[in-house]
Amino acid sequence: MTRMVAPAHAGAWTSDVSNPTQIHDLHIAPLDIPLFQPFGISGGAQAIANNVLVTIELSDGTRGYGEAAPLSPYNGETQADALATLLAASAWLIGRDARAWRDVGAEFRARGGAGCGSAQCALETALLDALTRHDGMPLWRFFGGAGTELETDMTVTTGSAGDAADAARAIRGRGIRVIKVKVGGPAGPAHDLARIAAIHAVAPDSPLILDGNAGVTRGGATELVRGLRALGIVPVLIEQWLPKDDLDGMRALHLESGWTVAADESVSTVAGARRVVEARAAQVINIKLMKAGVAEALEIAAVARAAGLELMIGGNIESLLAMTMSACFAAGLGDFRFADLDTPLFLASNPFEGGYALEGGQISVAHIAAGHGVVPKMNWRIPGWR
Repeated sequence: MTRMVAPAHAGAWTSDVSNPTQIHDLHIAPLDIPLFQPFGISGGAQAIANNVLVTIELSDGTRGYGEAAPLSPYNGETQADALATLLAASAWLIGRDARAWRDVGAEFRARGGAGCGSAQCALETALLDALTRHDGMPLWRFFGGAGTELETDMTVTTGSAGDAADAARAIRGRGIRVIKVKVGGPAGPAHDLARIAAIHAVAPDSPLILDGNAGVTRGGATELVRGLRALGIVPVLIEQWLPKDDLDGMRALHLESGWTVAADESVSTVAGARRVVEARAAQVINIKLMKAGVAEALEIAAVARAAGLELMIGGNIESLLAMTMSACFAAGLGDFRFADLDTPLFLASNPFEGGYALEGGQISVAHIAAGHGVVPKMNWRIPGWR
């Protein structure tokens, strides 16, 4: 499933046996997981989760795991970008103290990591997982311990109206209540309206989140609003229909429709969150750790809360590892109204043990005793490890 990528250590270093949280070793490897079927959004589709696994080992032998999940149709990042960014940092990371995870993350960003948010996320996740495993603390408690439960939606990806109806039936068959529908792209609003109507027909009581991934024009948005009204469908959330820099259009869309608007692609950094707040462009901010890492996500959440905006937690096409990290983040911070942590359900294999518990749409991290609780399966060994 994966091959080893050897770190490029530069120079000699001496392990400090008196410091058990010093980074002793770092391994970076591609993590390629096939999907049951391509995951389509307005910008394209992906058939394999071409991710990256980062493993950090501390001086006391504790290991922490992080995942980078770049998604080229979403923001242009690729697996090659994440691998190159992480490999470039491996020369100076050895010997650093995991307790200084914020400083290490800031240096990683300054040295080139800012160009690949998924790599930033993987590094900070592995650091925090190793640190909290060493301390015997679950990450949901590290992030504040506000709660341990979330309700996730499940996504209907792009496709035909018949495909959408079948997907909605399967989602409800799993006991998942909230349905997220991908809209936008070249097929146009009439195609999306037919898909949404088909979903509503088989799941009339399901709250609908309509996600455009910045692939809807202003004219298309108006057509969607009018069409949905004619169908008598009121979505619980319209997520990033318009291009990420069209903040005036986002504000106008909320005023035109009266519906709650979420900013996703518009907010990859704290600066982006502040722009959305200043423009009054959205009522919800979708936080994804893959956008710019854990430390940046904490600051985005603080900006949103200070402005009275609601929170959503989401992700790219991520395995149980990254999704559990996001669940610990959102549950621990608390007050996340929306959760979109469903992508492990789309993966044809799972190379990990542990992680969040899922019953219907209810996610729980209460059972996790230390870190994020996810480890590679024993029969899926990382090449190069003892």
